[in-house]
Amino acid sequence: MTEPTAGTLPPQLAELVEDFADVGPKERLQLLLELSRELPELPERYADAADSMEQVHECQSPLFLAVEVDPDAQRSVHLYFSAPPEAPTTRGFASIMHTGLDGEPAADVLAVPNDFYTALGLGEAVSPLRLRGMAAMLARIKKQVRAATATTT
Repeated sequence: MTEPTAGTLPPQLAELVEDFADVGPKERLQLLLELSRELPELPERYADAADSMEQVHECQSPLFLAVEVDPDAQRSVHLYFSAPPEAPTTRGFASIMHTGLDGEPAADVLAVPNDFYTALGLGEAVSPLRLRGMAAMLARIKKQVRAATATTT
């Protein structure tokens, strides 16, 4: 990832990218698995994920997400994910998105480069299909943020 791109990442996401860059390929996979265990539980309003959340079909495991944007001046973004415990890679990707983007202003979320995940260096640890799932997660998040900010501005 080039330096100008690194500057466009929200602070928490930039920190995660640095954490991944600072370790070798095996440790990156371990870090991803650790993050998978940190994915927050869903609030009750999203208990039935299949009906109330958008599925990311590109993910190899069932992953559902919901995006909420506050009506405040910052347009703070809140992310919610549902992924099965037996899908640690998918949960890890969702946790990266949650840790790095939850609570950030909508403009900052929309400014994240679509290929930021390449800087995580996971290409040596997980399949290209799994990385495509992470790209799709970000695309869906941005789509929902754009829809939410377009209807309330």
